[in-house]
Amino acid sequence: MRVKSHWFRPGRPKSPEEVAGAIAFISWKVAQNALKRMRKAGFDIDPGPAYFAFLAEALAYCVQVAWRHAHGHFDEAGALAFMTALGNRCGETLEGNYADLLGVPAPGAVKAAFVVRVNEALAEYAEFGYGPAGPDFAFLRYFASRIAAIMDEKDRRWTHDQVMAIEGPEAAATLAKAFADLHDTGPGRRRRATGTSGE
Repeated sequence: MRVKSHWFRPGRPKSPEEVAGAIAFISWKVAQNALKRMRKAGFDIDPGPAYFAFLAEALAYCVQVAWRHAHGHFDEAGALAFMTALGNRCGETLEGNYADLLGVPAPGAVKAAFVVRVNEALAEYAEFGYGPAGPDFAFLRYFASRIAAIMDEKDRRWTHDQVMAIEGPEAAATLAKAFADLHDTGPGRRRRATGTSGE
């Protein structure tokens, strides 16, 4: 998956909050792409609550992946600031899109539910490995189990295969590249066709 992951004006270190804003945008695109691919593969995820439940889980997974990378780029305080900003921004994006399609039961409700989802999953994902090659088998299996839980029963068996073989690794690879690109602030760097994501 190709995403815009370069700063429009490189040359200075970006704050954790700035990086979080860019990663939140990329995470939303990653989640949307995973949803489109799952639907194209024949999984029943119709527009409605199930549609946004999938997006919420995919976003939560992206947050967990990003959290692992944050420790390699920020100190402890910076990583926490990044994580807080990322969770909030992803929640706001999810709520805005939810409201456009379904309406929101109460302002902030969808965002709050997403933050709870992220925090609950954090302790579980923390038990699994994440190395230079990306998430380990258990990390991917747990993500697949969370996605399978919101799918129709007839799709659950195949959901594990699709998520573990394609969606999970693809999302992790995209975010890893985004982190590397966003932290490459050299002023003489030649911009690639992937574009920019603003400042």
